[in-house]
Amino acid sequence: MVENIIWPAYFDADLSRSEGRRVPSAMAVADPTPEEIAEAVKQVGYDATIEPDLAYPRQSRDRTGRVAVANADDAGKSDLLQAVAAYVQALRD
Repeated sequence: MVENIIWPAYFDADLSRSEGRRVPSAMAVADPTPEEIAEAVKQVGYDATIEPDLAYPRQSRDRTGRVAVANADDAGKSDLLQAVAAYVQALRD
């Protein structure tokens, strides 16, 4: 079982690619939360576990938490992030 880790920084519209954003700026949102990401992961069809109080390595002083995605073996990480980003945007609308 491969576990994918998703950090809120991957979807943060306030960050550049070099600062950790992994989705296109058009799909990014301001201040994404692990709860929103976990809900979006569940909408995509995978199991999500929120791991609070962990810091993204590039921003070690900000403990934003992260989301562990289990059983996502059939999707590449880039495809998974794109799908989750679309649902996070839909949750915000």
